[in-house]
Amino acid sequence: MGRKIKKVAVLGAGVMGASIAAHLANVGIPCYLLDIVPPELSEEDKKKGLSKESPAFRNRLAIAGKENVVKAKPAALYVPEYADRITPGNLEDNMEWLGEVDWIIEVVVERLDIKKQVFERVEKYRKPGTIVSSNTSGISINAMAEGRSLEFRQHFLGTHFFNPPRYMKLLELIPCQDTLPEVMEFMSEFCQKVLGKGTVIAKDTPNFIANRIGTFAMLETIREMIRQGLTIEEVDALTGPVMGHPNSASFRTLDMVGLDTFVHVAGNVHDGVSDPAEKAAFEVPELLRKMLDAGLLGDKVGKGFYQRKKTEAGRETLALNYNTLEYRPREKAKLDIVSAAKARSDMKDKLNTLIWGEDKYSQFAWFVTKKAALYAASKVGEIADDIVSIDRAMRWGFAWELGPFEQWDLIGVRKTLDRMRSEGETIPPLVETLLDSGYDSFYRKENGKLYYFDHRTRSYQPVLFLPEVVILPHLKEQNKEIIKNSDASLIDLGDGVACLEMHSPNQAITADFIEMIWKSLEEVDKNFVGMVIGNQAKNFCVGANLFLVLVAAQNGAWDELEKTVKSFQDACMAIKYFSKPVVAAPFRMTLGGGCEICLHCHRVQADAETYVGQVEVAVGLLPGGGGNKEVLIRMMEGIPEGVQNVDIIPYVAKAMELIAMGKVATSAREAQKLGLFRKSDGVSVNGDHLIHDAKQAVLAMAQMGFVPPEPKKIMVAGETGYAACKVFVRTLNWGGYATEHDVKIAEKIGYVLCGGLIPYKSMVTEQYLLDLEREAFLSLVGEPKSQERMQYMLMNNRPLRN
Repeated sequence: MGRKIKKVAVLGAGVMGASIAAHLANVGIPCYLLDIVPPELSEEDKKKGLSKESPAFRNRLAIAGKENVVKAKPAALYVPEYADRITPGNLEDNMEWLGEVDWIIEVVVERLDIKKQVFERVEKYRKPGTIVSSNTSGISINAMAEGRSLEFRQHFLGTHFFNPPRYMKLLELIPCQDTLPEVMEFMSEFCQKVLGKGTVIAKDTPNFIANRIGTFAMLETIREMIRQGLTIEEVDALTGPVMGHPNSASFRTLDMVGLDTFVHVAGNVHDGVSDPAEKAAFEVPELLRKMLDAGLLGDKVGKGFYQRKKTEAGRETLALNYNTLEYRPREKAKLDIVSAAKARSDMKDKLNTLIWGEDKYSQFAWFVTKKAALYAASKVGEIADDIVSIDRAMRWGFAWELGPFEQWDLIGVRKTLDRMRSEGETIPPLVETLLDSGYDSFYRKENGKLYYFDHRTRSYQPVLFLPEVVILPHLKEQNKEIIKNSDASLIDLGDGVACLEMHSPNQAITADFIEMIWKSLEEVDKNFVGMVIGNQAKNFCVGANLFLVLVAAQNGAWDELEKTVKSFQDACMAIKYFSKPVVAAPFRMTLGGGCEICLHCHRVQADAETYVGQVEVAVGLLPGGGGNKEVLIRMMEGIPEGVQNVDIIPYVAKAMELIAMGKVATSAREAQKLGLFRKSDGVSVNGDHLIHDAKQAVLAMAQMGFVPPEPKKIMVAGETGYAACKVFVRTLNWGGYATEHDVKIAEKIGYVLCGGLIPYKSMVTEQYLLDLEREAFLSLVGEPKSQERMQYMLMNNRPLRN
């Protein structure tokens, strides 16, 4: 009988423990959350009349942990009610609960002596075969297992979640010497498929993989900044997206992590390694010591490398002068080399432009890139068995676009080694082995399959993925692309299912993408059982190409604009009534027209982290691709079956609220709660499995004898409902929640949703509502204030309230 995890106990209800419990709740796993009994009654406890025997007192820390994840921002839970899956308790009264669970996760304070005491008690209560893990970020897994029975050690490992657990993909799994291989295999697959994690197997070494490499890179960055006399703004400009790192770059990231946490992590390695040179590399710079002494810990205290403070002009961001530890107004770093690199089209060109320049900024970029690459190469075999684990750990744990070896390939291994040698660097054995074997890249592709250089066999080995991982670029390289144009492709996923992939700039809806919808439907009708609409870009789809809409309006190209809007409406309707199943696979930003595509598909298989909504009001418009109609239909589905003489205005009002207020669901589960997705739609917790899961949904629908929906007339609220909508938006206006232009937009939305000035409960066709929607859309495009909103969004990437 296969192993299953049906219930979990989390020991430790601090920020990390409670957040792990929250993510378990997200995926439907009930869990116990236990913490210590507080030493004394607080004043608040006394006011409530609690005694030391009261459960509310004894479970206070766990109850607080549960309450904190409900209030957390960003949200720890997909929807707040999932907190009901967490049961608070304490480590004195409720240890027998451990006998009910299949996995026990320890998340107590980072002290070996305390962890060992916890595991000694855990062993008395756990049933044989129960997996036990520690969420330690750096303490030895083998040291924690000392003194435990062989059976305990066989089921014991490290599970290092990255914070926040809901959002950070990386999960490092660290076996102890006695951990059973089958336990590691099960946990790796379970954590990928059920928890949605990217798992890597790490060695039991200080700070494991990601924190080991990332901390080293940060320390080198700080030292080189001081040596060259750069400002923190200049360093963040150099180490952000232009280098393939997140927008938070170096010092905004460090502020989020917390300086005290970073110094503790660096100390783990310093104290845990024996090589003098490596010890020196993890010495904390004097600057950080001074900042610690001054309490400049980062976001948790409101000041670190940056400080945000309120001024008369609003909120202002200040930057630290690290020579004086005083704050000054932040200055935007305008670096020519960064501008030149950003102008390049792909990451290879960006990196090469950045590191091969002549100025001091290029010298800095080269230095930190070189040091991270050499250190990572020197640790292969020590912290992980292969380069793939290190690259994945840095991508998933630090949100790097490329791992150090992937990055090294882009800038050229042989070329950079010549430069490194000329600068007196020691070249790690892994790299020498690569070159001695006659190769000059860490990865290679053959027939659309990816291989990595394995130093143990001195040969290329396939990069392994679970069968659920579908990589669209690899399929294209295997000649699976059926048809394509500049903005979209139709790709053969196998088993009779095709995938319509959007690859327009920023995944915006364009005329070429709309054309590909028609061509794809024609091809699928002839040769496939169904179709997925999905891609693997940064976002699923952020709506129409706003620039083209604005230019058309400013040039008075109304006929062309009307034609484009109608063609998108018609394409969405063709999807809705297509004879074979069409499944949308949305993820991340799925806004405006992206939402409308999903609303018209027969089913949605959404990434759990899908942010979906009709947000056109932010740019002065309303949905133009049938979104008003489809949201109305979804809301009307909430009318109880068989109920006569029901008042439909509350259902119209709900649709009105969603669209006119631009509400965005912050998870696929919240989208189901709001009614944008149906309860029957699927949710994939692991985004890497999304295309596969959508394909399986298509196959299941086809095998069940899919029949497309039949066109039906829609009951609308007419003039009565429109009057109610106007009262709603005017109330918002009087309360200061809506501008006059917001009112104008909202009234047009209400007009469309209610079917215009016709009798209450009139029955209208979908085309009737589409015509109203298109007319309202075009009228708003012509409004000067709407054009101001569009232009402001294009220039500033944030909405204008005018």
